[in-house]
Amino acid sequence: MTFDNYMQKAERALSSANLLLTSGDVEGACNRAYYAMYDAAHAALLASGIDVSGSITKTHRGLIGAFGLHIVQGGYLPREFGRLLNEVEQVRLLADYTGEEVSIDRAVWVVEQATGFVGTIRQTFAQ
Repeated sequence: MTFDNYMQKAERALSSANLLLTSGDVEGACNRAYYAMYDAAHAALLASGIDVSGSITKTHRGLIGAFGLHIVQGGYLPREFGRLLNEVEQVRLLADYTGEEVSIDRAVWVVEQATGFVGTIRQTFAQ
């Protein structure tokens, strides 16, 4: 896949997150917002020349770690972006697996963060 393919996936997931949030599906919105960030992080790694086909990106932890190492520590983006990716992943895990309620305010925050994250990746790495 190319940078543009990953970004298109990210933007579709972000659009879905907004639709789900509007319809009241808080957990679904958090899930799709996280995957928008996940795909954008994949795109950023690819654009920075990191081989994303190997085992490093086969797991969520691997991709998030690679993003922190190569994109954040590599100086492409501020530390805040690594922290946000981790934090939104935690909300997604809560929404998908624990059965604990995610508040509407938290879900709105997650979708807003995903929107900024995807937009920044697009601006920073667009070729």
